[in-house]
Amino acid sequence: MALEVDWFLRAYPKVSMIEALLPDSNGVLRGKWLPRNKLAKVYKGELKFPKTALALDIWGRDVEELVFATGDEDGVCLPVEGSLLPTPWSPNGRHGQLMLTMFRPGGSGYLGDPRQVLKRVVSRYHARGWRPVVAAELEFSLVKWDGKHPSHSGEKPYRGEPIGGNLYGLDVLQQNHAMLEQIHRACHLQSLPFDGVVKESAPSQYEINMQHVDNPVLAARQILMMKHAIKEIAKQHGLVASFMPKPFADEAGNGLHVHCSVIDRDGKNVFDDGTEFGTPKLRHAIGGCLQHMADSFAIFAPSFNAYRRFQKGSHAPITPNWGYENRTVAVRVPAGNNKARRLEHRVAGADANPYLVFAVILAAALDGIERKLTPKAPISGDGYSQLDAEVLPIYMQDALHLFGESSFVSTALGPEMQRNFGLTKAQELAEFQRHITSLEYHAYVERL
Repeated sequence: MALEVDWFLRAYPKVSMIEALLPDSNGVLRGKWLPRNKLAKVYKGELKFPKTALALDIWGRDVEELVFATGDEDGVCLPVEGSLLPTPWSPNGRHGQLMLTMFRPGGSGYLGDPRQVLKRVVSRYHARGWRPVVAAELEFSLVKWDGKHPSHSGEKPYRGEPIGGNLYGLDVLQQNHAMLEQIHRACHLQSLPFDGVVKESAPSQYEINMQHVDNPVLAARQILMMKHAIKEIAKQHGLVASFMPKPFADEAGNGLHVHCSVIDRDGKNVFDDGTEFGTPKLRHAIGGCLQHMADSFAIFAPSFNAYRRFQKGSHAPITPNWGYENRTVAVRVPAGNNKARRLEHRVAGADANPYLVFAVILAAALDGIERKLTPKAPISGDGYSQLDAEVLPIYMQDALHLFGESSFVSTALGPEMQRNFGLTKAQELAEFQRHITSLEYHAYVERL
């Protein structure tokens, strides 16, 4: 990795500052800025952060229970190989960035770090001689927002288009061509798997498609880097790129759809049997995903706002079901080339941490394969109207309860991540429960 530093410093002599980035359990990038002459020390393991830096709430506040339980001890932060890159959106190209991951002082990966958690799940596939392949579809909204309290700026961000989303509209892409082309160039420079962009169904909503990668740990980092690039470039064009899962109550929310297949040591897709239906392993993987979906729901919907996505007909599933070529279900098997047979997991919001999303999907799929779990019959037609007794926990407190009590979560993510993430999200929920909304005042002050 010393060669990586030497190459970077020679290739980018104008870079004076490095943004050292440590993604927390929310997927928020924490860290610090370092002058370029400090890079060598980072690669030697001399950069430390408190372990609790990975378990801050969405406002960046400590969870006191975690601080007191550990004495706020440090973890060692080391660079992620291949992540030392320029940031083309920085003024005059003076900044670079470096992704970090946390280890215990003894050298083992710290399992309060989402990246280390995903690495452990992927290692179970590698032990079988398998390589999980993932791709993501990432939705976001381009809005104007001054950041002021709603009472000063209106009830919500300005979304640009008053009615409808002009789905697949090329004219809307053309209107934002300068920004979208700048994003594409940034992705090329940072080796991010940009595979196209489309206008989505809600006003001001877009979707970035990412290429399939046979390294989920790399893919998760690329998603976070792409989100960072999109947000920074949008700022330069006077816009906010928001990955808020439900920015507008009357429109579809922003999701993170995950495509997943598995390649064996001979290079064959274990889900492909030469037909459109796929192998029994595909159905077993789907069975595992459906069985553990409720317990994992806090990962797919990590924010208070995320639960507003899950309404009938809102392009977000409310029951653990599946189907072939059906976008109204939680797990879809897309049509197409048999060699690319895969499942598409359609539950997570765009706010979800991709490391943890991949971790629970892959762990659930592997559990389904190992235990030969069989899902119910696939859904045909409208999956939103075909509800049974089994529904997903579409209220945050219910999802957190299931998450905290789940033996699957404890095994898949580890008890430390289960505890840390649960306490972080409980603190977020408590904050929202303490506040009174403007709707409550309008409904009750005069009427009651």
